[in-house]
Amino acid sequence: MPHQTIKGFRASFLDTIADPFYAPESDCVRYFPDGLLVVENGKVKDLGSYEELQTKYADILISDYRDHLIVSGFIDTHIHFPQTEMIASYGEQLLEWLSTYTFPTERKFADRNYALEIASIFLDELLRNGTTTALVFTAVFPQSTDAFFEEAQRRNLRMIAGKVMMDRNAPEFLRDTAVSSYVETKQLIEKWHKCDRLLYAVTPRFALTSTPEQLTNISKLLVEFPDVYLHTHLSENVKEVEAVAAAFPESEGYLDVYDRAGLVGERSIFAHGVQLTDQEFARLSEAKSAIAFCPTSNLFLGSGLFKIEKAKSLETPVKVGLGTDVGAGTSFSILRTASAAYQVAQLRSQKLSAIQALFLATLGGARALCLEDKLGNFEVGKEADFVVLNLRSTPIMALRNKSFDSANLPTLTEISDQLFATIIMGDDRAIAATYIMGEKAEF
Repeated sequence: MPHQTIKGFRASFLDTIADPFYAPESDCVRYFPDGLLVVENGKVKDLGSYEELQTKYADILISDYRDHLIVSGFIDTHIHFPQTEMIASYGEQLLEWLSTYTFPTERKFADRNYALEIASIFLDELLRNGTTTALVFTAVFPQSTDAFFEEAQRRNLRMIAGKVMMDRNAPEFLRDTAVSSYVETKQLIEKWHKCDRLLYAVTPRFALTSTPEQLTNISKLLVEFPDVYLHTHLSENVKEVEAVAAAFPESEGYLDVYDRAGLVGERSIFAHGVQLTDQEFARLSEAKSAIAFCPTSNLFLGSGLFKIEKAKSLETPVKVGLGTDVGAGTSFSILRTASAAYQVAQLRSQKLSAIQALFLATLGGARALCLEDKLGNFEVGKEADFVVLNLRSTPIMALRNKSFDSANLPTLTEISDQLFATIIMGDDRAIAATYIMGEKAEF
């Protein structure tokens, strides 16, 4: 890591400090139209108005991003790094899509050098889009996981990943066994979990590709290593749900397959949840598990509309983060993903505000990953991963989001409106810079 000294950043700052699905938005945000963020040794030392803090930090070097909005780094709670090159593959729904495109592509990741090459491209693409932390599927081959972690470590990133585990209902060239997946995963946990900023997620692809024996061994790993994650898919597609019911006739639904194996807990993140029943929402809420809401993927594969209003209800509150789910997802951009989330909410006669979307992309994602003590906003002591947004990055966005002068800075209502337009219209061009532990990322 480079030697870090105290440094400052001047810009507009907006972060969430509470869940705006359950409280007035004005109580859930901090906004400094002309603010100063102070970073020391990669962590937040101070945040406040520039006017109030400038004298206190008169001697530090300040990067001037006035006319930009700085927000906490985006968190992607579900994505597949081996699917990078097969993004936007035509024409299929989930199960056919896996067989036609995904499995042949993932076969290439037996080659460690190939995995390193794609991992580098993948991580650069995340950083280009302002994503500073992600929960990542690698491939079934342990060397693909090593390659991913090596590239993430080189960039000093806070990343969570795990080797895919699947011992049935997949081509032979992608299958492991109940025993080999246990042994290989245990070795990877011992090597990478809590190494620098890296964390491990035990990663069965989904219930259909694991035998009961493999699920039992996964549960054993979670007992042996209680602070790792469980990351898998859940109730994405109608045919998938039917297939799971047929494969596990003793279960009382898709979630119950995981529950009977002991895989539903506070550090469990389930991708999609489009087809969940009310009882399953209640169980996820009780277990404090999280859902990765992946709207671009759910629309692209025709899986359905996630019931965000159910997940964020008072009766069955569930932790929710945004997931791009590349390669079924159609963009690495959390902005594009939040835009799709807004449209999904609209189709369900719901509203998703800019502040709610920002929460899902930052503090909500951090809570989903049990990392709210380290990430998600600019509280003192948290890791200084953040994004500099250009709200006028294209001609049409410049027309939509008028510039303000220093004597007439935007109100919270005005900046929320401009953030909303940036969510709906923005992409990687809106990311002026991405910072990791206070250092500007190169990509």
